[in-house]
Amino acid sequence: MKRVNFEFKARLRDEARVRAALKQLRARYVGTDHQVDTYFHVPSGRLKVREGKIENALIFYQRTNSPRPRRSSIELMLLPPRNALRAILSEAMPPQVVVDKKREIYFVGNVKIHLDQVRGLGKFLEVEAITRTGRLNRARGQALRFQKMFGISPRDVVSQSYSDMILESAAARKSSRRAAV
Repeated sequence: MKRVNFEFKARLRDEARVRAALKQLRARYVGTDHQVDTYFHVPSGRLKVREGKIENALIFYQRTNSPRPRRSSIELMLLPPRNALRAILSEAMPPQVVVDKKREIYFVGNVKIHLDQVRGLGKFLEVEAITRTGRLNRARGQALRFQKMFGISPRDVVSQSYSDMILESAAARKSSRRAAV
């Protein structure tokens, strides 16, 4: 399934404000999922297998790292729970990084909202204005409206994916260990 999102990710500093806005919007709560995303080395874009109790998918996406709502082109294939795809892909190409998170999932129309607790990184808000019809300006506007509604300042918007942040954190730890020797 192909789709295009306009999305942003931000450090979650005012969780109460976000939750109050979700309540006021009568957001549809899907549930809380423990998700493990395994990323694989690919020549361009990002390829991951998501394993959870609510969401299981093979996801390929291309997106620039930008500290504002940005376009993300996505190819997604839903998978059954407890499938063998991650294990099979891991045999063919070594995983690059694993992202382990607890994710609350909400919807307001076509906008998907995540409240994430990412192991090793902290709490984040992610907003995805989803379109399959090519209404890109509408999706971009929705992402910007949610950023304003949730009180997300530009300095809190994160330009990188969780996978990039985990890889940077691991590299920094490795570098500091070498410097200590």
